[in-house]
Amino acid sequence: MKNLAYIVVMLFVLSSCGEYQKVLNKGTVEEQYKMATKMYEAQKYSKALRLLEKIVSSYRGKPQMERIKFMVAQCSFNEKSYSLAGYYFDSFVNSFPKSSKKEEAAFLSALSYYKAAPVFSLDPTDTNKALESFQKFIDTYPDSDKLEEANKYHAELRAKLERKAFEIAKTYYRTAEYDSRNYKAAIVAFDNLLEDYLGTKYKEEALYYRLKAAHDLAVKSKLRKKGERIEAALKAYEKLKRNFPESKFMEESNEMLATLNKEQEQLAKS
Repeated sequence: MKNLAYIVVMLFVLSSCGEYQKVLNKGTVEEQYKMATKMYEAQKYSKALRLLEKIVSSYRGKPQMERIKFMVAQCSFNEKSYSLAGYYFDSFVNSFPKSSKKEEAAFLSALSYYKAAPVFSLDPTDTNKALESFQKFIDTYPDSDKLEEANKYHAELRAKLERKAFEIAKTYYRTAEYDSRNYKAAIVAFDNLLEDYLGTKYKEEALYYRLKAAHDLAVKSKLRKKGERIEAALKAYEKLKRNFPESKFMEESNEMLATLNKEQEQLAKS
């Protein structure tokens, strides 16, 4: 009996596959649309997508186009083509502003870019897209039942970009011994971090590394630029001390202060 049941199932599967291939290769546009819908509802997204991509141009301007474009986006999402899914959901929102699925598509667009976003250290393109998309969703649908989830993802993405900005600034400082131009790049990068992410959890460390960059730049500067750079480094020290008087970096910062004061005294005598 088990063998018989297995044979019956296999015959059904083969019959279904044969029907699908026949419609895919030789079916009419209407037959392909019906088969695409059948595959989509059966969660066979790869097969549905192949059919949908064949018929999409034939339904341009027709009522079925709304459903087709949503299915294409959803299939791409379920096939883990997240960047492409984000693009398709964006296109759906723009093409069908009165659709009942507009809110769902807007959220799924942001979620697609979120899932496409790599680890913080890599290209942030999809991270930025996801952040912008979630912010737009939050602003557009403040009463959505997806609002809490959207806020959670938005905060996570912002933290990812914040960390990336911090690590980039630190990299500038660490490589400055090989390229002195990176001292100035590090200072600018730390300033941008502190301006773009008010209240950042990296503030203490960022102010410390900014002081180090300003200190090293001043000490290694030529005579004509040393004075103004010492002044800038002294201001960096005061900012760290003002914000974090009990900083774990204060001992080393005081050593840098002593060096800067000594450099300033020698400069005054020259």
